[in-house]
Amino acid sequence: MSEKHTVIFTPSGKRGQFASGTPVLEAARRLGVDLDSVCGGRGICSKCQITPSFGDFPKFGVASKAASLSKWNAVEERYDSIRGLPKGRRLGCQAKIEGDVVIDVPPESQVHKQVIRKRAEARDITIDPSVRLLFVEVEEPDMHKPSGDFERLQGALKAEWGVEARASLSTLAALQATLRKGKWQVTCAYHVPSGQILQIWPGYHDSPLYGLAVDLGSTTIAAHLCDLATGEVLASSGLMNPQIRFGEDLMSRVSYVMMNPGGDVEMTAVVRTAINDLIGEIASMANITRNDIFELVLVANPIMHHLFLGLDPVELGQAPFALAVSDSQSFAAREVGLEMQHNAQIYTLPCIAGHVGADAAAVALSEAPNLSEDLVLIVDVGTNAEILLGNKERVLACSSPTGPAFEGAQISSGQRAAPGAIEHIRIGTDKEPVFKLVGNDRWSNEAGFEQSIAQTGITGICGSGIIEAIAEMRMAGIVDASGLIGSAEQAGTPRCISDGRTNAYVVYEGGSGPKITVTNGDIRAIQLAKAALYAGARLLMDKLKVDTVDRVVLAGAFGAHISPKHAMVLGMIPDCPVEQVTSAGNAAGTGARIALLNLASRAEIEATVRKIEKIETAIEPKFQEHFVEATNIPHATAPFSGLRATTPLPDVNFNTKSDKPRRRKRRTQLE
Repeated sequence: MSEKHTVIFTPSGKRGQFASGTPVLEAARRLGVDLDSVCGGRGICSKCQITPSFGDFPKFGVASKAASLSKWNAVEERYDSIRGLPKGRRLGCQAKIEGDVVIDVPPESQVHKQVIRKRAEARDITIDPSVRLLFVEVEEPDMHKPSGDFERLQGALKAEWGVEARASLSTLAALQATLRKGKWQVTCAYHVPSGQILQIWPGYHDSPLYGLAVDLGSTTIAAHLCDLATGEVLASSGLMNPQIRFGEDLMSRVSYVMMNPGGDVEMTAVVRTAINDLIGEIASMANITRNDIFELVLVANPIMHHLFLGLDPVELGQAPFALAVSDSQSFAAREVGLEMQHNAQIYTLPCIAGHVGADAAAVALSEAPNLSEDLVLIVDVGTNAEILLGNKERVLACSSPTGPAFEGAQISSGQRAAPGAIEHIRIGTDKEPVFKLVGNDRWSNEAGFEQSIAQTGITGICGSGIIEAIAEMRMAGIVDASGLIGSAEQAGTPRCISDGRTNAYVVYEGGSGPKITVTNGDIRAIQLAKAALYAGARLLMDKLKVDTVDRVVLAGAFGAHISPKHAMVLGMIPDCPVEQVTSAGNAAGTGARIALLNLASRAEIEATVRKIEKIETAIEPKFQEHFVEATNIPHATAPFSGLRATTPLPDVNFNTKSDKPRRRKRRTQLE
C-alpha cells in the first residue's frame, strides 16, 4: 500500500492525505481547491501553475521539503523553454506528491478571481499633495559668470518659488539636454518634504502626476491610484498577500522567521514583488505607465510594516513587543525595489505601538476620534483587529488577536469572498435558509437564481456569510447561547444533522456545488474570534470607566460588509443602538489616501499618534476574563438589553450532558 502524505493548499487552507505519485492537480480537485486547468492536465495550458513552499510550518505541523514533489520533468522543461515559467513555479498537472508539502495557488491560477473588498471611500479632502509642478525660466550660461546649469536652476527655483532644491544623479544626467530643448524654460516635479526634483520637462508641462495609496494587510493588499492634482481615484485594485503561505496570522509569520533563517528576507521579497505586480496592474487599468507614478503612501500593521521595510519582525512576537522604528518613514521607492518613476518617493505612516500599526494610525486619520464630541468605538476588523475608543478628551487603542476565521479560514465550508461564495443568509420561522452569493443580486428563493449561478455554482461561505449564518441560527433557536447546535429533534428542523459528537446545520445541498454546512467547529472558531474582538473593546471601556459607547464604527474591508444587527447578535461589539453602528469601509485605505493627497495631514497624524494611549491586551489580566465571558452568544453576563428589546433571542439549551462550563484555551497575542 502506497505511503500517504499531508498536502496543505494556501490560501484556502484545505488539506488532505494523498498517496505518493498523486499529481498536485488531482489532489487539488479532490479537495475542491480552486486550481484552474483547461488542457485536462496535459501540460499545455499552464493554467495550473503552483508555487511549493519549503521549510518548517509549525502551524500546519509539517516540514515541507524540495523532495516532497517529484523532480522537474520534460513537459515542464519544454513549456519553460518556449513560454517561460516564473521562478519557483511548477505545473500542478506534472508535479507529483512525494512527501508532506505546502502548496500555494497564485491568484492567476485560481478559477474564481478573488473579489478584494477594500476600496476607496468618498471623503472630502483638501488637495495639497507633496509633489508639485514648478515652471521656471533659468538664466543662460555666461562664461564671464561661471556656474553650473543645476546651480542656476536652483537659483531660479529659489527666486521664483522660494524652495531649496536638490537632485539625484539620474536627474542631473538629463538636465543639460532638457534645459536646451526647452530654451531655458523647464517644468520640475518637486517633492516638497525632501526638496528633491523628481523629474524635469522642457518648456511648460501640465500632464497629470499620479500617486498610490496602498493598504498592506496580512490577508490582502489594496491600492488606489489617485490624480495628485484633483484627488480623483482613477483605479483601484488588490490581490492576496502572498505571505499567507508562510502563515495565515501574524504570529505564524513571526514563528516562520524564528524557525527558518532568512525567512524574513523571503517574506520581504514576496511582498515587494506583489506590490510591484499591483503597481503594474493598476497603471495598466488607468492607461498610464509606471513612470507616471511619483509617490506611494503605505499603511500596514507593525509586522507587515517591518517586513515591507526589510526589518526583522521577531521582537514584535515577544514582550515587550519592541518596534525597530515607530516614526513615519520617507525614502526613495528604488530602495525597496519598487518600479515607478525613477525618483519616486515612499511615505509610511507612523506606528502607534508594537501591535497597533500604521494602519490604525490611518484609521485615526480617516475617522478622527480625537475630534469627536461623543464617545466612539472604532473597530478595524481583520485577522488582527485594531480598536480605537475615545473622543476629543482622550483616545485609547489596542489590538486584538481575532485570527483568520472572519476571512473564511478555519471554517469547514469557508472561503474568501469570491463569486460563488455565500455572503448573506436569512433563516425564517420554518428554519429554512435563503442566501445571496458574492456578485449576485438574487436571493436563492427568487426566480432565475439557478440560471444566474450557472457560471459560478455555489462554492462555500465567506466571512460575512458565516457571521450572518450563526447569528440567524441563534435567532432561530438552532444554536443556544453557549454555541451548541441542537439536534434535529431539539432544534425542530431536519437540516440539523449528526456530525460526530455534535451537530451541523445544512445551509445548502444540491447540484450546483458541494454540500455547505455550519458545524460546531465553525461556531467555536467564530466564538474565539468575536470574543477576542469584544474583550479588546471592553478592556478599553474599562480603562475609560464606561459601560456604554455612543456609537460604533466598523472599519476594514471585512467590516464594511458586516450587518450591524448580526454583529450585535453574535456579540462582536458592545451593546449599542443598531442605528448608531455604521461602516467606514476601508478606513485605513482612506487614511492612506488622505496622507497621499494632503501634506499637512502627515504632520497631523504624526502628532496625533503620540497622544493615543496604547493598552497591551497580552499583559492585561482582565482581558482573559472578558474573553471567556464573551464566548457566549451574545455574552455570558452583559445583558445586551438594547438588542434584546428589538431582537428576542430564544432561551434554548442543548447542553444536555453537563452543566459544567467548558474550559477554553487562552489565546495569545496575535495567535
